[in-house]
Amino acid sequence: MKEKSFLQTQAYDSIKNSILSGGLEPGRLYSETKLSAQIGISRTPMREALQCLSQDGYITIIPSKGFMIRQLNEKDMKDSIEIRCAIEGFCTNQIASQAHTEKKQQLYHSLEQSLLSMESSLNKEDKLESFIHYDHQFHLLLVNYMENDEFNQIFQRLLYLIRLTSQDALAVKGRIQGTVDEHRQYLDALKAGDGPKAYQIMIHHLMMPLKIHEKETHSAGDVRI
Repeated sequence: MKEKSFLQTQAYDSIKNSILSGGLEPGRLYSETKLSAQIGISRTPMREALQCLSQDGYITIIPSKGFMIRQLNEKDMKDSIEIRCAIEGFCTNQIASQAHTEKKQQLYHSLEQSLLSMESSLNKEDKLESFIHYDHQFHLLLVNYMENDEFNQIFQRLLYLIRLTSQDALAVKGRIQGTVDEHRQYLDALKAGDGPKAYQIMIHHLMMPLKIHEKETHSAGDVRI
């Protein structure tokens, strides 16, 4: 049983890393059998790994054919953003309303460090990848602070969609700096104990990729040939 669990984890990590690094391409059908042979494991742990990857939002399984890398569509973006608004908005209100404790002080310190890392990543060669990593870290700190297992599991399942949404939005000129500014404004409001302001900033921040997408879609519709 332990060996099976190890092989399943090996397959899961291998495929996930290939997706994130661009080794597996969206729009292409992949064979479970061929991947099993490439990784060097049997089809049973591979099938279990693919089920987990499907549940976590990385792939779409095509019955009797294989699987494809999940691509972002407007509904996925809208659904995931609305879920984040519900969870992170609640977390914001709870954190702001709680008494100042050592745990809360540690959260503020961790958020500050994450924000500083985001700012420093702007000068790195792999700027976008590094920035997205620390951006996600910032938001995970808020969710994990609540110690709500259901929140954590939902957020983990959304991470790939969040990544795809972030990549699209941050490609827009000025959006990276805008993200840093919004994080700073949010943290300042949270530290000041202004829950309503922090909540408003967070919802505005989370909704921004959807607003950018809607603006770009509208602009594309206005193009005349």
